[in-house]
Amino acid sequence: MTNSLPTIQADGALLRPLEISDAEALFAAHGDERTHHYWSGPAHHDVDQTRQYIAETLAMTGAHVWAITESGGEALGRIALFVQRTGVGEIGIIMTPSATGRGLASKALNLVIGYGFGPLDLHRIAADIDPDNNASISLFLRGGFQREGVLRGNWKTHLGVRDSIIMAKLRD
Repeated sequence: MTNSLPTIQADGALLRPLEISDAEALFAAHGDERTHHYWSGPAHHDVDQTRQYIAETLAMTGAHVWAITESGGEALGRIALFVQRTGVGEIGIIMTPSATGRGLASKALNLVIGYGFGPLDLHRIAADIDPDNNASISLFLRGGFQREGVLRGNWKTHLGVRDSIIMAKLRD
């Protein structure tokens, strides 16, 4: 799926198809305990684990996965739009610690929303967020998502059994 993905860009952000070779750069996010805290699994132990994770993500049916860059170079994060059923997608995003707070995540989110509602013709895009992940909740609220509800005990992670905040945006 990723091979046919377009490169999409806005001022100061360029999303290019994610590649397995981005593992070295993205290990800064996936290997960082703080960044990976609310992820579904613990921080990665080495670049090989990140490489395997990327390969598995790229192989998923319905996965549209981009590297978040400033101008097409090194991956500063990754954003994925998973389309598991007609018209509905779910976004997941992670940024390297050095790239947080610079507006790249917001730009990437807006680009992927545009792609989802545009070329993919989705009518709904959702996000599944840990209730304690205030940074992600804020990101999606800024992106126009609304809180829809809480799924209690939805994930068993390295933190234990966790709830999910479901947020979504509908095409206008």
